[in-house]
Amino acid sequence: MKSLALTQYRAPLECVETSTPVPKGNEVLLRVNACGVCHTDLHIWEGGYDLGGGKMMKMSDRGQKLPHTMGHEVVGTVVAAGEDAMRLAEMGRTYLVYPWFGCGECQVCKSSDEHLCPTPQYLGVLRPGGYADHVLVPHPRYLIDIPAIPPEQAAPYACSGLTAYSALKKLGPDRLGKPILIVGAGGLGLMCLSLLKAMGRSGAIVADIDPDKRSAALASGAIAALDPTKDDFAKLLAESAQGGIHAIIDFVGSPASWDLAMATLAKGAIYVIVGLFGGERTLSLATMPLRAITVSGSFVGSRRDLIELMGLVRTGVDQMPIVTRPLDRAHETLSDFREGRVVGRAVLVPDHPS
Repeated sequence: MKSLALTQYRAPLECVETSTPVPKGNEVLLRVNACGVCHTDLHIWEGGYDLGGGKMMKMSDRGQKLPHTMGHEVVGTVVAAGEDAMRLAEMGRTYLVYPWFGCGECQVCKSSDEHLCPTPQYLGVLRPGGYADHVLVPHPRYLIDIPAIPPEQAAPYACSGLTAYSALKKLGPDRLGKPILIVGAGGLGLMCLSLLKAMGRSGAIVADIDPDKRSAALASGAIAALDPTKDDFAKLLAESAQGGIHAIIDFVGSPASWDLAMATLAKGAIYVIVGLFGGERTLSLATMPLRAITVSGSFVGSRRDLIELMGLVRTGVDQMPIVTRPLDRAHETLSDFREGRVVGRAVLVPDHPS
C-alpha cells in the first residue's frame, strides 16, 4: 500500500509503502478512487490550530502520531471486508466515506452526532486517511451511497459539502428566504452557493479579497461578489441586500472576518462561524443582547446530514470547479492551496495498476 505521509510537521510529504491492511470484524477496506484536499489538511500539516493569544491546539496533544496519512474526503471501492461487515458492505461497490468517526459508545455517538464525540477518531485526522491507494474504514455504517457522478466530484461532499450544508441548516428557513452573506469564496463558499441554488433559496452575496474567487462566485450564482477591503463595500452590500444582512456564514474565521460580521449584521441576525483561520477578538458583551445577535460555531455535520445531502445531490447540484491531481503531487497541491492558487476544490486521484 502506497501513502503520501506527513513525517514531520511543515515538511514535504513522503511516499511510504506498507502492507495493505487486512480488515477484521466490522472493518472494510476500500481502494481509494479520489480524495479531496481540505483546509483542515493544512492545519494538520502545520501541526495544529491557532487559538489566539499565542496559544495553539497541537495535533500531537490530540493524539496524532507521525508518520500520519491525511485525507478525509474519500470516495472508494470496497475490495475486502471483515467477517462481520460482509453482509453490509457490497464488494465492488463505490461509496463516499463519512469520515467523522466517534467512539461509537458515548451518548453523543448514540444520538447520531459522532462528529461531536469527545474522543473522536476522525479519518485522516487521527486515523490514517485517503492520501493513499487504500483506506481502512472501521464500520460499514460510514459508507454512504452516492449518485451517479464522478468520484472526484463526489469526494468533496464528505467535508466541504457537509460543512456548508450543516451551516445552512443552522440558519433556519426564515433566514434562508432572504439573501445571506458568505465570507470566503474558496471551496466551501462555492459549495455553499451551489447548495443554496439546489435548495431553491434566494442566493447569497459573497465577500472575498481575491478577484479570481469573486469571479468564480458570480459564475456559481452569487447575487454579488464584493471586496471587503474596498471603501465602498458597505454601500454596495446595502444595495445588494435591501433590508440588511440577517445571516452570515463565515468560511474564514479570522479577526478580520469577525470585524466584518460585527459591522454588518442587522438586529436579530445570526453569525455562523465555520472557518478555522484562528486568532482572537475581544467581545463587547452588552452589544449581543442589545442587537439580539446569535453567534454559532459549526463543525462539519452528522452522518444523517450527509445522507440528506446526497439526497439533495440526486436532485441536481451545480458542480463547483474541481482540480484533479495524481496522488504523488499531494504536497504540491497542499502548497498551492496554502498560497490561494486553487479555485474551487483540489482532489487527489491515486494511480492504480491495471
